[in-house]
Amino acid sequence: MMKWLYQQVLKRFLFLLNPELVHSLFVGIGSFFGKTKVGRGLVSQFYRYKGKPIQLKVDGITYTSPVMLAAGFDYNGKLAGVLDTVSFGGDEIGSVTARPTKGNPKPRLRRMIKSQSLIVYKGLKNDGVEVIIERLKKTKKPKNFIWGISIAKTNDDKTVTTEAGIEDYCYSFRRLNEEGMGNFYTINISCPNVHGGESFTTPALLKPLLVALDKIPCEKPVYLKMPINLVWEDFQELLVIADQHRVSGVVIGNLNKNYDEATYIDEAPKNYRGGLSGLTCQKRSTDIIRKTKAAWGNRFTIIGCGGILSVEDAMDKLDAGADILQLITGMIFEGPHLMKSICEAYAQRMEDRENNTQQALPEAQLS
Repeated sequence: MMKWLYQQVLKRFLFLLNPELVHSLFVGIGSFFGKTKVGRGLVSQFYRYKGKPIQLKVDGITYTSPVMLAAGFDYNGKLAGVLDTVSFGGDEIGSVTARPTKGNPKPRLRRMIKSQSLIVYKGLKNDGVEVIIERLKKTKKPKNFIWGISIAKTNDDKTVTTEAGIEDYCYSFRRLNEEGMGNFYTINISCPNVHGGESFTTPALLKPLLVALDKIPCEKPVYLKMPINLVWEDFQELLVIADQHRVSGVVIGNLNKNYDEATYIDEAPKNYRGGLSGLTCQKRSTDIIRKTKAAWGNRFTIIGCGGILSVEDAMDKLDAGADILQLITGMIFEGPHLMKSICEAYAQRMEDRENNTQQALPEAQLS
């Protein structure tokens, strides 16, 4: 029923409005509902997974759901107290930066409806790490809910040089660790919409960044948000660098910069202005997940992100080698019931595997 209402009524209305306005509207509503027991209960009634436990442990962190909200939606940490009610197991807040960032000139979001993608040109809009730390201190963290925090360099001309960019990352990383804020950290090295571009997606520049971050005390998992437009050989070089440092895993991956890969190219603007999310990322991210798993085994935790628009897409990411999932665009195009549906499918997957294991036991014992 809720799926039908979203697809046939609410989505049609919302897609007539400016997407950034819709985003702000939902953040405001979500923040309001998250502050009261009644509001949380109302949302939970429709969207919280209530089946058998499906806990999974990743890098010592226990998640109650296999899917998190990816960085880029709750960039100011205003939804950190409500997302568990829609079956998310965690919220990757941010990306946060050392200084407040106004973001790129509008328009910063645009829908490509037929291509099931969004053009994202936000430019790391956020309130800055200090404000977000104070906001999270005042937010009641839901029980068994995980807060990850994505860190990027401030989007202004002060961070164009390598040295300034590294210090910018380090400031946010240091402050978050000093305050004990968050369960894990993701270093976003691949945002395409900032001054200087993806300046840390080459081995020569990634290495000094990780050397600097290694010097800051941290007892929590650290991940890298990876680009998906590199050829495999170049991507592999970044993994070799990551392997030499305090990197627990990788988020695969970020936005797709190749507009020609949109299903309906006529929907894309003529000039490059932002990266593409959603379906346009699906094949690239899944292929890189599969190759990373084959090449590195369990060395890196893999967080699968990009083009999860259905339950089947989520299962494909897990089959390719992802340990846990993140999404945004699927929630927008499919609806807020998607996360619950993924949890239900994951529960069935666990049950099927348990049954298969039990059936195989007598044969194993006989042999």
